[in-house]
Amino acid sequence: MNQSARIRTVWSCSLLVAVLGTATACDSAHPLTAEPYDAARQIAFNGVQDGGTADPGKPLEITSHGGGGRITDVTAVDESGRYIAGRLSGDGSRWYSTAPLAAGSRYTVRVSTENDEGAPGRKVLTFGTGAPRHRGTLKVVFGPRAGEYGVGQPVTARLSAPVKDRASRIAVERGLKVDSRPAVEGSWYWVDSRTLHYRPREYWPAHATVTATSGLRGVKINDRLWGGATKPLKLTTGDRIEAVTNAGTHRMAVYRNGQDVKDIPVTTGKPGFETRNGVKVVLEKQAFVQMRSATVGIAAGSGDSYDLPVHWATRVTWSGEYVHAAPWSVGSQGSANVSHGCTGMSTEDAEWFFHTVHEGDIVRVVGSEGESMDPFGNGFGDWNLDWAKWRQGSALLGDGSDDPGRHKVVESARLRPQV
Repeated sequence: MNQSARIRTVWSCSLLVAVLGTATACDSAHPLTAEPYDAARQIAFNGVQDGGTADPGKPLEITSHGGGGRITDVTAVDESGRYIAGRLSGDGSRWYSTAPLAAGSRYTVRVSTENDEGAPGRKVLTFGTGAPRHRGTLKVVFGPRAGEYGVGQPVTARLSAPVKDRASRIAVERGLKVDSRPAVEGSWYWVDSRTLHYRPREYWPAHATVTATSGLRGVKINDRLWGGATKPLKLTTGDRIEAVTNAGTHRMAVYRNGQDVKDIPVTTGKPGFETRNGVKVVLEKQAFVQMRSATVGIAAGSGDSYDLPVHWATRVTWSGEYVHAAPWSVGSQGSANVSHGCTGMSTEDAEWFFHTVHEGDIVRVVGSEGESMDPFGNGFGDWNLDWAKWRQGSALLGDGSDDPGRHKVVESARLRPQV
């Protein structure tokens, strides 16, 4: 060792002595570097013994006896790697779980402590959870089916049993996770007691991957209901395709990733049959549909009745609103609204549109004298709620209430043209 190195070493030791006070050499042990002591006598679990069984319906609680020690950290994880959320008091005297334990699972809990001298302690506890005495299983089915969709496609969750009170809804919502890459802000909305929709604040990014998973297996929802296993869902998005129809100018503009790619002359709903304003999402595509007016409540033989073979039909509502070929109205396309609510265009343009859009793509109507698209019940009108109102439909972020009068239900949504 050269002279300057020896000086640096002596100076470092002197600084360490000055800071630690009790240290007498560079290799003297500091309490934080010591092997953790057994903290078993310092902490207590709420009735859970190492290797024992806990009630999954009760939270896990860990307390410090005091006497010169405190809890510094707790991790609780089940056999599948799922962490249990918890909260540690400011003085380190108590930690308790804020998420429910799952029934029929094994947990490992690691507790870190320290005493008055700063020496670290540790205790590891393993335990199982028993099955509930009275068990009804809540099953969840995610939708739509796996595949590629447009950026307007919501994720849905259908429950096998109604969940009505807010506490139970919070338990459900905490267990249902939707992640996207790239990441975006999003939230669940309780459409009714059996149905939730999830959407981001804005549309999904183009070429994103969206996954929906459930952590409800074995989790207590309420005294009568426990979560069951759920098959995860993976979706991807394609380009951002958005069609904007202006019923006042009788034109449709189609955009791909923000670029205008086609301008189409169209006709929309005539007086008494005005096309709905607002954002809709492509539900399905049918190359051929036999459209009969009787299926949407127009009496056969009346002046507005029809029975037409329709090609290149892109459905945007369950009540029968399509974008489709209408060769019989070419003379009015671009100048007048003469349809019964659908958006009609030439056969050539309709075929191009049919092959350009996919399920989940956005179809927006402006400038119509018609009503606004309902958020639920007649397709995916989710985007017609602003973000503040959407968040109010979450049990975690808003009230999540199931108010049948909050949104109009479109009864005609159950009527579908015969194919």
